Amino acid sequence: MKTCVISLVLFSFFCSCETKNKLKQEIEAIPMDVQLVRFDKIFFETAPKDLSKIKQEYPFFFPEGNDDSVWLEKMQNPLWRELYAEVEKKFSDFEPYQLEIEGVLKRIKYEFPKVQTPKRVFTIISEMDYTNKVIYADSLMIISLEMYLGKDHKFYQFPNYIKQNFEPRQLLPDVVESFARRQVMPTRDKSFLSAMIDTGKGLYLKDALLEEEYTDAEKMGYTKEQLQWCQENESYIWRYFIDGQLLYDDDQKLIPRFISPAPFSKFYLEIDNESPGRVGAWLGWQIVRSFMKNNEVSLPQLMQLSAKEIFEKSNYKPKK
Repeated sequence: MKTCVISLVLFSFFCSCETKNKLKQEIEAIPMDVQLVRFDKIFFETAPKDLSKIKQEYPFFFPEGNDDSVWLEKMQNPLWRELYAEVEKKFSDFEPYQLEIEGVLKRIKYEFPKVQTPKRVFTIISEMDYTNKVIYADSLMIISLEMYLGKDHKFYQFPNYIKQNFEPRQLLPDVVESFARRQVMPTRDKSFLSAMIDTGKGLYLKDALLEEEYTDAEKMGYTKEQLQWCQENESYIWRYFIDGQLLYDDDQKLIPRFISPAPFSKFYLEIDNESPGRVGAWLGWQIVRSFMKNNEVSLPQLMQLSAKEIFEKSNYKPKK
């Protein structure tokens, strides 16, 4: 009997490995011709006298209303040029990132066959807008490389909870997050539960579209300690939300307290000082994971489902 059980376990294991390998081969076989355009290099290595040439070739980077003097000043400003030098030092070889981006786009095409994937990826140096580090559009993707120099870089004058994600390792999670913003459907449901699960959908896309080597902490933008705090306090967070009848509350103040990036979550208790921000987003992710474990649903279908249906069919129970 024992030998039979072991044989079944081994058979199941090898079948699972075979299925994964077959899936990987199918995804890798998807044609994906993506042109990388290092616009940051083009801009800062173009002579000022040739500005008109790049304006003609890349007009979308030069909105109307700005005089040429604006761009000429940026080209020659010592601080901008120092920033470019730092970016070039960090990303002199962008090929590994390009290959990872193509891998993500292949997985997007596999899971979302009707979605148009970008044909061109532009790298730029922008205004350090940390809310739009990556812009994913149908035909192109724009990546602001100045946002990935490393959290301790001298140019970053941001709170720790924001700049901890200014690492090169966050580039791919940010690509998926930007894609997710286009896939999670807007809803009239303004409840806290809806906000939790909508954010959880985006995080679940990171499960599906990133390589397995990416950790849950990296997907959340957490440190290892912050992730551990959530895991160890999952039942406490859930009980707080249930006892406070917060799930179906439409008070929008709950979003900055528990969903939006913040130095800590606001339970208004001593525990606040120990907690990371976004614990509601993390919990929404666990609910979506539980739903996907217990239901046969494609990723496009998941994006369309209501928070109420996902929650009711998730069979979610916090780990103790």
